[in-house]
Amino acid sequence: MVIMQTATRPLVGAHGAPFARRAALVPKARRQPGSPRRTSKIGSSSTSSTTTTTTNLSEANGPATSTVARPDLHFDLNQAVELRATVTVNMKNFWLKEDMLDQALDVFHNLFTQNWLYLELVSSELDPKTGQEWDVVSGKVQHSRSLEEDWHMYDASFMVPASFGPIGAVQVKNYHYTEMLLGDIKVFPAGENSGSSAVALFHCNSWINPSQYSPEKRSFFPLENSYLPSQTPKGVERRRESELVALRGTGYGERKAYDRIYDYDVYNDLGDPCKDKSTNRPVLGGKEHPYPRRCRTGRPHCRKYPLSETIPPKGVSIYVPEDENFTERKELAFNTKLFMSLLHGICRIMKRSKHSSQSFPTLEAINAMYDDEFRNQPLQPDGGKFKFIAEFLEKEALLLFEKEGAEFLEGIRRVFEFETPEIHDRDKYAWFRDEEFARETLAGVNPLSIQLVRELPLVSKLDEKIYGPADSLITKEVIEEQINGVMTAEEAVAKKKLFMLDYHDLYLPFVNKVRQLEGTTLYGSRALFFLAGDGTLRPIAIGLTRPKPASKPQWREVFTPASGHKASITGSWQWQLAEAHVVCLDTGYHQLVSHWLRTHCCVEPYIIAANRQLSQMHPIYRLLAPSFRFTMEINAQARKLLINADGIIESTFSPGKYSMEISSAAYAEQWQFDKEALPEDLIRRGMAVRGEDGKLELAIEDYPYANDGLLVWDAIKQWASDYVAHYYACAADIVDDVELQAWWKEVRTKGHADKKDEPWWPHLDCHESLVQTLSTIMWVASAHHAAVNFSQYPYGGYVPNRPSIARINMPSEIGPDGMRAYMEAPDKVLLDTFPSQYQSALVMAILDVLSSHSSGEEYLGTYQEPAWQQNGKINNAFEDFRERMLRIAVQVNKWNRDPERKNRCGPGMVPYVQLRPSDGDPMAAKTVMGMGVPTSISI
Repeated sequence: MVIMQTATRPLVGAHGAPFARRAALVPKARRQPGSPRRTSKIGSSSTSSTTTTTTNLSEANGPATSTVARPDLHFDLNQAVELRATVTVNMKNFWLKEDMLDQALDVFHNLFTQNWLYLELVSSELDPKTGQEWDVVSGKVQHSRSLEEDWHMYDASFMVPASFGPIGAVQVKNYHYTEMLLGDIKVFPAGENSGSSAVALFHCNSWINPSQYSPEKRSFFPLENSYLPSQTPKGVERRRESELVALRGTGYGERKAYDRIYDYDVYNDLGDPCKDKSTNRPVLGGKEHPYPRRCRTGRPHCRKYPLSETIPPKGVSIYVPEDENFTERKELAFNTKLFMSLLHGICRIMKRSKHSSQSFPTLEAINAMYDDEFRNQPLQPDGGKFKFIAEFLEKEALLLFEKEGAEFLEGIRRVFEFETPEIHDRDKYAWFRDEEFARETLAGVNPLSIQLVRELPLVSKLDEKIYGPADSLITKEVIEEQINGVMTAEEAVAKKKLFMLDYHDLYLPFVNKVRQLEGTTLYGSRALFFLAGDGTLRPIAIGLTRPKPASKPQWREVFTPASGHKASITGSWQWQLAEAHVVCLDTGYHQLVSHWLRTHCCVEPYIIAANRQLSQMHPIYRLLAPSFRFTMEINAQARKLLINADGIIESTFSPGKYSMEISSAAYAEQWQFDKEALPEDLIRRGMAVRGEDGKLELAIEDYPYANDGLLVWDAIKQWASDYVAHYYACAADIVDDVELQAWWKEVRTKGHADKKDEPWWPHLDCHESLVQTLSTIMWVASAHHAAVNFSQYPYGGYVPNRPSIARINMPSEIGPDGMRAYMEAPDKVLLDTFPSQYQSALVMAILDVLSSHSSGEEYLGTYQEPAWQQNGKINNAFEDFRERMLRIAVQVNKWNRDPERKNRCGPGMVPYVQLRPSDGDPMAAKTVMGMGVPTSISI
């Protein structure tokens, strides 16, 4: 009998001085800039095909094997066997240190205190003699060599009993002064090498904090097998559960930067009423303002405003679990955060500036903000553009506020000289055309709002006593006049010829409140479109409504294009103004609902629940983890700099301080998980129906977002189906999966607590429901987000095409004075309606940032998780997914060259590439929209 020691032995010999650059994950890895998290992101040469020791699992999970020795080696079970291990390690980057003392301590610790990292092996089996867990085995570890990108390799040796069984886990503890990034750990028989087939690979990819902050040992599990809870090897059952318990926390206390706890809270940190009571905002989450939950930080609440959480001090980031940070984006993450922070500072200063409302004097002045030598190219690596802009802003931008008139405009041009947005680069007059206004509802930045008109009259659901008559002024007579009597209005509805953008009921309750704010206005709106014979839409009517305020009667009016026998210059300008108001409302809806709410905000609860309830060895965790990369960190930045009180959104979008309340109203009235799947969303909006064969039939055949999106959706769903079928042999396996069911219950009851009792939540009780649920999450995090994010600057960067704010009312609502000013200078009224110079520059700057890709982005179908590579069937399924994505790219390119598809191909028209999968090097793409579909919400 071999008696195992329980004392650990240290890794020895930290090498070199503190690191000067942000670490790449592994030397020469495909995804060097990726963020560490608990699951696989690092490529490995290890494949496991020949084994000597196996653990039997269900047939659905395939042959699950783990190797402890070569098949031609035989051991006496009473003898000890030598195992070797290699460990890749990096320390937190030198350039992030705030002072020289920290750097000096690192140097001292590395040079003179070498016993800092402890590594232990854990058996997957129980000791057959005791029926209890084997004692952990420690090994002698020492520095081996330095690698690229500041990584270091350590070698370890272990003596284990031959009957120890497969290695089920490794345990790590860090006694260094600072945190370290743990890469791969490979365990293999002595005499083999780390590239052999007998390797047990542990892809850690996680920050390990100093023991003074995190005294517990960290456990990591091998990639070779993904285990459902019931299949967990007995030797690691306890550690599987203890890791989840550690990630859940207790629900008490303030989170610290080194924590890795996932928990829920309401959105009560968007304002800072402790310092400025004008920034007090309602709590989002709860009965009054339903909303998804965000990650809990546990910061203290304000004394005078006890519902509001205090804001972190300047320079301190909002807490997210450490492995969710942008730690591997090198300079890009740092400079993006700096850039957004500077823009936020400018917002606060410009709020008090005399220039905050200064309009552009002419359209030529808007055009002068762009440099025609620029093109909307993909972002250069390492964030060079962001770094330049941020540094220039810091030095120059605030000097603008001291200038007057023309000098101020010239200063704006000098500081903010933007690349020409693609819409303006291809066609300087596209923004003025009705055809482009209509086309962008199908192929622009927000193709998720257009809906079929299914009945007339158009009727509001709001209380008529408060908001006025329910029937719209866009009557049958108006419709028939605009379509020149080619059919009746009823026939147009029956033949699916009428479509609309309907923001009437969502915005109308906020109109009077928003109008009390300075420099902005709002309407309830409807825009009606007619489907022409060539498959394109033509706008035929716009209805704008202002409910009755305290001292005025209700105002509403219908505007129609100035064409036909009633054409006039006056009507043409009025139509253009009405169109500008509708586009402004669509821009706000896009940013607050289609983009922020439906992707960023609603996905965060899935991430929190997955980390709390799904083990890192669970197959569903390993499937979903790539879809969650970077999302919590970008959401935390948004809460601090974008959607916060007096932030960029409130300062530059029409709803102002009521922006997030509108987002909450949309969540309460419109959001349903089951309708977030693309097919169900299209059906809900009347844009598709299911045929007798189960296939979707589109109401508009040439609908680029739907055409391309359905191909991507089908590919995602097939990949998810193949994956689920491998791990779950029958419905009972799904129902009996305690971690899976706990995850989904927590998504409903905690993450989306305000909708927990809705009947539409799917039950994970069969293959189809699980596949549909997983496909929906992966779709929203990838393709949905790509469709509404990366086209923001190419379309919205040219202010007249997509103004973010309307600052004055329609002249006809203002009355005689308004009409007189309009008749004298209609172009000035249009420019005064558009965002001010300051607002335009700010919006363009932030859209440029948000539309950019990281040099380390991961794209659907282009990068395979190492855990998937370890399983032959999963590897094959992913290769099928990859091939489907490449075929989709070919099809999209073909459609973009087809002159019959007039919504994506034509003179000066921007092709639809937002959902075209990557088919090569993304950085070689012609435009930022055409780089591919990122797997996650990473910006």
